[in-house]
Amino acid sequence: MSLFKRSVVSEIMSHAGVVFSTLLIVWLSVLLVRLLGEAANGTIGADVVFGLAAFSSITALPVILSVSLFIAVLTTVARNFRESEMVVWFASGLSLKDWVGPVLRCAAPVAVAIAVLTLVASPWAYRQIAEYRQRYEQRSDLSKVTAGQFIETDNGARVFFAEDPSKPGDQLGHVIARVIEPDWLTVISADSARVETEANGDRFLILDRGHRYDLKPGKPQLRLFDFRRYGFRLESKNDAGSVKVAREMAERQLKARPTDQLVGDNTNTARSQLMWRLSLPLAALNLALLAIPLGAVNPRLGRSGDILVAGLIGLLYMNLINLSRGWVGSGKLSFDVGLWVVHGAFTLLMAVMMWRKLRVKAPKKGAQAVAIT
Repeated sequence: MSLFKRSVVSEIMSHAGVVFSTLLIVWLSVLLVRLLGEAANGTIGADVVFGLAAFSSITALPVILSVSLFIAVLTTVARNFRESEMVVWFASGLSLKDWVGPVLRCAAPVAVAIAVLTLVASPWAYRQIAEYRQRYEQRSDLSKVTAGQFIETDNGARVFFAEDPSKPGDQLGHVIARVIEPDWLTVISADSARVETEANGDRFLILDRGHRYDLKPGKPQLRLFDFRRYGFRLESKNDAGSVKVAREMAERQLKARPTDQLVGDNTNTARSQLMWRLSLPLAALNLALLAIPLGAVNPRLGRSGDILVAGLIGLLYMNLINLSRGWVGSGKLSFDVGLWVVHGAFTLLMAVMMWRKLRVKAPKKGAQAVAIT
């Protein structure tokens, strides 16, 4: 490998490592904040936060790798132009097209890794995420209550606070619960609680020796009950099933399906998901090559405008892939057209931009006359 290729490959990989680690840290920070918020609201358990963060990071790696490679090539080319190193390479007989080989040497392994992630690793990670969430959703409200903590369930309709059991055999000690119903606001306190399962499979929370207060918001109505034994039915989130939850579950199941099952499925939704998985490796290669002419900037001009244009082009590329994915899923676009039209358009854009950077402009007639005189 020549000195030029070694220096270019080394610099691209160095920049890619820095960008990748930065993007991954930012992603994990945002993800952990969101997951901890869901754990505080009772949507997921606190014991599965780090597991969900790990599997979610696997699903995000293809996009992070594509963006890291694009930024690394862009910054490497731009730095060589701004620091006038390209003048030295041009004087040595090299041109901008000689960057294609070193860039592909870096982009090809990354594209293969992205293909493995999208076709194999990401569906497996989505299945693990779905399993984590499904197991938690199937747990009863009582099993989500931790002694000494306030826990919200059913989207905030129920709030529990429980103490450690004071008697052997009790599952929970003193319990305070707030339940929001359509017409009443209920506050219940009891000395102990346990779960009982009926013959038909229904689960009930049984409270022993307590009080129930019913308030009607906005009206002077109050009901007070003292009880020795009181129970109410526990429902999982699946029992209440809504359209939004059903859509989310369907989307998770589609993302979790193995690639070989998508290949044999002729439905539009399966084709759209398969198109997305095949598009990301192609997009990584296209973006890496597109960064070469985008990074070929005039060193006398400012850098913000060129970086902004490059970022907008990359964002447009990914949004068009998402748009074509939606059209394939709705049947408005065929699989072959949806897969190749966007990539072909940006490959053509890269070729045109490279040609414009490579072509030598003829001097103007006025300049020739001045030179002759």
